[in-house]
Amino acid sequence: MKKVMAAVLAGACMLAASGFSTQAFAQITITGPAAAKKKAPKKAPQKTVKKSERRASRHAGRKTAVAAAPVAATMPAGAEKWRCDDNANLFLAGDMKRDQILTLFWDGRNYKLPRVPTTTGADRFYDPASGMDLVVIPVKAMLFNDRGDRTRLADECKTTAMLEQNAPAPTQANELLPNK
Repeated sequence: MKKVMAAVLAGACMLAASGFSTQAFAQITITGPAAAKKKAPKKAPQKTVKKSERRASRHAGRKTAVAAAPVAATMPAGAEKWRCDDNANLFLAGDMKRDQILTLFWDGRNYKLPRVPTTTGADRFYDPASGMDLVVIPVKAMLFNDRGDRTRLADECKTTAMLEQNAPAPTQANELLPNK
């Protein structure tokens, strides 16, 4: 055993002197009974880090002259207010009866929601990039977040005309019905 160890040590010294990298030497596999005894090192579990945390740690040492304030989105011109349960409000800009894209102002941000065809007669506007999904039926509108568990952000949303005059929602389906 001493002769084997001396040979390995001599080989390592010769490799080091010849400029052979130690990383390449470490990658040489051992075969035989010594390999069976040697266990592979356990990998540490990878920690999932959010993109914002990576960016923050990368820029932690940098100094900035003035911290920029987040820019708040402005409500689109001509947006109609829809009052929802739990004192929530959403604002829609565009003509729901004819436009293919509506602008939704929700929680301080504007979302462009393209129309999605449905077979039920409901008007649906969905943006896969943001996950915002607006479904409008004649009696109310509902706003969903399609990210993760598909939570309902707002329910029982109605315009002033729907609340005061008991009018149906301004949907395409209502425009297709014949006048009575």
